[in-house]
Amino acid sequence: MSNPHVLLASNSQRRRELLAQIGVSFGVVAGELDETPLSGETPEAFVLRVAMDKARAGRAQTAGRWELPVLAADTAVVVEGRILGKPRDRADGAAMMRLLAGRTHSVLTGVALVGELEEQALSASEVSFRAIERREIEAYWDTGEPADKAGGYAIQGIGAVFVSELRGSYSGVMGLPLFETARLLAGAGVHVLCPIAGPDPR
Repeated sequence: MSNPHVLLASNSQRRRELLAQIGVSFGVVAGELDETPLSGETPEAFVLRVAMDKARAGRAQTAGRWELPVLAADTAVVVEGRILGKPRDRADGAAMMRLLAGRTHSVLTGVALVGELEEQALSASEVSFRAIERREIEAYWDTGEPADKAGGYAIQGIGAVFVSELRGSYSGVMGLPLFETARLLAGAGVHVLCPIAGPDPR
């Protein structure tokens, strides 16, 4: 968009679409970052740390050229404390789907905004999958959709057919929780389509 009010540190098309959905004028600054969990790091601490690292890296990358706040996010699918990343291959993707099938897992998304101040927020959701047959797992992989998705599925795509219940933030499961994002932006004076109050200064 022209005249951006914030920079989004992400290569994700989904996050760009979600940010545009709430009427935010933004530019994009993205790069590669090590997203390996640290020893003993909780999933919550992991997504918050990586989101902040992404935002700080974006801010440093644009220093001297842009004086705009930088927004970043990181999402993890978690089963019994285990973080599921993107599938390495077909076998790994199938193993993830078997693990998720017929049970409830967590989806955590950390959001960070780095400008004059550094702020962050956490979105936590619970997603339940129905039982999934082997042939469905194979057919789903053949669509190509799960290959680059954390946890090996996309709730906004074909993967929605496996979801029997969602408790929490749909946009958070997609990768950018709009409630938390809008609050962070409003607190930093960034215009959103439907303005909401920032955190109470008291």
